[in-house]
Amino acid sequence: MDVVAITDALAEQGVTVLFKADAERMAERRKPWTFVASGAPLREDVLVRTDAASVEQCLAACLPQLRELGFSFPE
Repeated sequence: MDVVAITDALAEQGVTVLFKADAERMAERRKPWTFVASGAPLREDVLVRTDAASVEQCLAACLPQLRELGFSFPE
């Protein structure tokens, strides 16, 4: 999975993508990664977000939602 290609494709469609690694949650052995997709092409009340154990798990949770909303990106 090419995370850079996916985020580039989303950004080109006007989506702002944020990945966050939380050191405190990592030290506590909780889901340290956060993925957020927002921006103009999404309705104001739509925010695609998840917390997970890895970047890959974040994408596995959020990419299907983004596809359903009509966005395209590499597999």
